[in-house]
Parts: sequence; C-alpha cells; structure tokens
Amino acid sequence: MRFTELQCKEVICIGSGQRLGFVHDVVVEVPDGNVCAIVVPCSGKFPGCLGRPEDYLIPWNCIRKIGPDIVLVETQPDSCRSPRQKGLPR
Repeated sequence: MRFTELQCKEVICIGSGQRLGFVHDVVVEVPDGNVCAIVVPCSGKFPGCLGRPEDYLIPWNCIRKIGPDIVLVETQPDSCRSPRQKGLPR
C-alpha cells in the first residue's frame, strides 16, 4: 500500500465508534523503514484558534483493519494524544 492511499482513509476507533479524523502522516523507523505509527490531527472545539495543537499518534500494532475507505483502530483516543511536532503542518 502506498502512503497516498492510506492518507485518504478515515480513522475510526472500534471501541467507541469515534471518528478520529484522516491519516495525515506516518512515523517510520529510519534504519529499517518500518512504519511505527500513523498520525491523525486532533480536531478541537475551536480548530486553529485556542488550545494546544495536538495529534493522535496511533501505534501501528493498534490498527485492526484497513479497508477501502476507513482504518479501524483499537485504542483509547485520549491515551494517543501527543503535542504536535514542530514542522508538521496541519
């Protein structure tokens, strides 16, 4: 699968049915080239205005199914929140 195909997919949490957003980026181990996690921007109550910009950093082993339109993950969304890394545009 190419990254561009993964980028168009919506991420949904299996446990709660919560829509987390769309895949924005991936985290790759440099020496091996293995994908460690997917990055999904958090949508806040006031996007772009108030609050800290955060992303969902979802470990690859939490992905249960990649379908034609969605990615199903098994995780607690609040436990995957991470401050946005510098250099990653929204």
